[in-house]
Amino acid sequence: MSVDVNISLLLAYMLSVLMLVATPGPVVTLIISTSINAGPRQALLTALGTHAASLLLALLAVLMLTTGLALDPRLISWISLLGCCFIAWLALQGLRELRTPDNGDAPASAARRRGKGLATGFLVGIGNPKDILFFVSFFPQFIQVSRSVQHSALLLTLVWVLIDFAVLGAYILVARQGFSLKYKRLVTGLSSLVLLAVAVVGLVYSLLELYRPGVS
Repeated sequence: MSVDVNISLLLAYMLSVLMLVATPGPVVTLIISTSINAGPRQALLTALGTHAASLLLALLAVLMLTTGLALDPRLISWISLLGCCFIAWLALQGLRELRTPDNGDAPASAARRRGKGLATGFLVGIGNPKDILFFVSFFPQFIQVSRSVQHSALLLTLVWVLIDFAVLGAYILVARQGFSLKYKRLVTGLSSLVLLAVAVVGLVYSLLELYRPGVS
């Protein structure tokens, strides 16, 4: 049984996802910093956590389309607000670690963080304002890629996962190159500053949305 697919719409979606995922943001910054400081395995676990968050956001988007589920804009703003607070905490943790001398305890520190990658990746992903806006507002625009909403949702989600995994995997590999490792502290500091900047902008935006006149 063949499924008609709007190729031009699918290609536009793929390009949009590629640009969204590849553009540096909280997830990319977290993946790079984790890969440099805790190794590719921990970075991969973190990426899997962000994928889980993306799948949950995609599921909510599909439920909104198929069941008429309406999410309160204030709830979305609160989720984004909490996510930005967590991102800011991660940034401050990274900046604090820069003040700690590198005394060879990195393997032990990485071991203590093992198992937290999935949770950290999920929390950053679920609270990432960029991903929330994409799945709530942008994702539904491509749901007509095929005649069946279910097939469209499955196809769009699969494409997102494949592109996201490929791009994040490339960032993990690049972060483990000699140049990146040589300037480990510099990259960590810049990553933490980027995370902090994203968190501050997201916090301001979410607060403005929550207290915008006319929003109940």
